[in-house]
Amino acid sequence: MSTLAYIGLGANLGDAASSLEQAAQELSCSNGIQQLTLSPRYRSTPVESSGPDYVNAVAAVQTTLSAKQLLSLLLSIEQQHGRERPWHNAPRTLDLDLLLFGSATLTEPDLIVPHPRMHLRAFVLRPLADLAPDLLLKQGDLPTLLATCSDQALSPL
Repeated sequence: MSTLAYIGLGANLGDAASSLEQAAQELSCSNGIQQLTLSPRYRSTPVESSGPDYVNAVAAVQTTLSAKQLLSLLLSIEQQHGRERPWHNAPRTLDLDLLLFGSATLTEPDLIVPHPRMHLRAFVLRPLADLAPDLLLKQGDLPTLLATCSDQALSPL
């Protein structure tokens, strides 16, 4: 049995656009990933952070992995791309966030699904809406949530 999961991708150090493409390719070739669809990419200014603009996208994946196994895979790919965590919201070579895992709700020390802040981030909502325009989050529909983030600069690449 497979689960539809959504993963946020972002980077603002190095060749960010290339890092996202490479990470999506690595993810799609990983054991337990049956299908991957990548949204268009967007440029966004950092939220609650500093540094260069980010390149962001969202991937929809069909996976036979558990949520914990998928998270482990995402962390491994981040590490392969030189991800460091010197402080909260530091600039990054690659950031992969598990946004949604089917209809699961998980609250564990290292994994919270649905992602607790995705409804507040235009750089997540806009590419998510590209992939699943009718998706309904517990906080509301994507167009309504996007309207509440209209002050966050976001432009297509």
